[in-house]
Amino acid sequence: MSKNSEKKVSSKDTLIKVMRFIGRYKILLALSIILAGVSVVLQLYVPILFGQAIDLVIEKGKVDLDGVALYAGKILVLVLISALATWIMNLINNRLAYRTVQDIRAKAIRRIQVLPLSYLDSHSNGDTVQRVIADVDQLSDGLLLGFTQLFSGIVTIFVTLIFMFSKNVLITGMVIVMTPVSFLVAKFIASRSFQMFRKQTETRGSQTALINEMIGNEKVVKAFGYEERASERFREVNEELREYSEKAVFFSSLTNPSTRAVNNVIYALVALVGANRILSGVLTVGDLTVLLSYANQYMKPFNDISSVVTELQNALACAARVFELIEAEPQSREGDAELQDVSGRVDIEHVDFSYVQDKPLIRDFNFHAEPGMKIAIVGPTGCGKTTLINLLMRFYDVKSGSIKIDGQDINDVSRASLRQNFGMVLQETWIKNGTVRENIAFGKPDATDEEIIRAAKEAHSWEFIRRMPRKLDTVLTDESLSQGQKQLLCITRVMLCDPSMLILDEATSSIDTRTEALIQKAFNKLMKGRTSFIVAHRLSTIRDADSILVMKDGSIIEQGDHETLLAKNGFYAELYNSQFKLSA
Repeated sequence: MSKNSEKKVSSKDTLIKVMRFIGRYKILLALSIILAGVSVVLQLYVPILFGQAIDLVIEKGKVDLDGVALYAGKILVLVLISALATWIMNLINNRLAYRTVQDIRAKAIRRIQVLPLSYLDSHSNGDTVQRVIADVDQLSDGLLLGFTQLFSGIVTIFVTLIFMFSKNVLITGMVIVMTPVSFLVAKFIASRSFQMFRKQTETRGSQTALINEMIGNEKVVKAFGYEERASERFREVNEELREYSEKAVFFSSLTNPSTRAVNNVIYALVALVGANRILSGVLTVGDLTVLLSYANQYMKPFNDISSVVTELQNALACAARVFELIEAEPQSREGDAELQDVSGRVDIEHVDFSYVQDKPLIRDFNFHAEPGMKIAIVGPTGCGKTTLINLLMRFYDVKSGSIKIDGQDINDVSRASLRQNFGMVLQETWIKNGTVRENIAFGKPDATDEEIIRAAKEAHSWEFIRRMPRKLDTVLTDESLSQGQKQLLCITRVMLCDPSMLILDEATSSIDTRTEALIQKAFNKLMKGRTSFIVAHRLSTIRDADSILVMKDGSIIEQGDHETLLAKNGFYAELYNSQFKLSA
């Protein structure tokens, strides 16, 4: 989201969005409001009973103790029922709050699944995690406080006014006229505290991202002596967070004393005018006691809400960041057709692509691959090799031109069916916390142990798996295996899925020479009859490719098999000979 659009976000807009999620639970919402009404009405009826009881004992010689006892019994019953209603309302509010944040978090996760890689590449992992976990937790805390104060407060305000009107119209009108002053004071302060809380949550996200970056790359930090600079970066962000936090709490803390000051003035006016009405014979002492109690009850919701304004403003600021994620532009449209029975013919026609507008990377790219061909993609760093793979997999979409598989434009087929037909082994490995079986069967969860073991043997990972304490049932963490073993497991995943086409992006870069030779044999078996794209820096591994695409600055500058390209004595020959000299 752009900075301009961020500035337009207000606490009111965010609250409306939150209320849309809350509105899904209309029954719980209605029950909470009804119980709040019951509790408030009973609490507000108690002062009437107190006032009537007081009038039974203030006249000399007319003290009715039996009547007072009767009122006391009624008051006790009403208080108990009111307490029970409040307890049940709080239980419902808890469920309502937690279901709401559960829905918001679930929607945030679902949105991440459909966001383009360009969004994820432009936002740090730490900041995204902060939004989904910590910011939603903060929203949850705010909702738990807010629901109780909101529902009870609204009912209290309206019911109190009704009871006050029944006692004295003049005093009630005076209270209503003074109410907007309290509202304006609270709104003036809250609007400023929301902006501070927003900056606080944004800075907290940056801090989380920095911590995640430093801890995740601690070996690199230590190896290059970056500790002091890392600490200095953290100190700057930490200082910024402290500054915004102090300002946010300062502004929000002004709300409660300010509204209380206004409300105390209202209370004093009720007492002054009420005393005058007693002298005029319009009110009794009991009536004034009831009105003072109602004035206090009427103002209490404003005080309660202002006392938790810090948490509410913080919660809304966090919610605004979550909604930015939820409302982020999803990846381009999903095709309707299913890519099935793929033979592997690939046509790339006049493709243009750029990650940043006005900075083209791939320009007028054309290529044709017949089924079963082995295509190697080579070239210097930044020439567009990995970008071409990203376009084939629709991690990014072409700006113009088309990529077709078996004559079908990949923009017209579903991403799921497209990717199911590609087996992909990357240079970066990923092992999830789970058993060896779960890690291998990642793309084929219904695979049998026999299928998994067969794939492991073909990928030469069975040799170390069988030595593990519980073999396929051994639980792995990211530190359980060496980099080469992780790579072998990733290769085994592809072996198990048996896809129609293959993409190998430096797939053997972390494997020793002896194992690489074995893996190469396995790959040759796997690639037989399948269209395969191989991104390689070590040119010795792709000498048997049917076609080698030599890329530079986003374009194919040479194309042919190994011998043909060497004979041309061009850019490929220069790359190959330079590697040969280095290895020698």
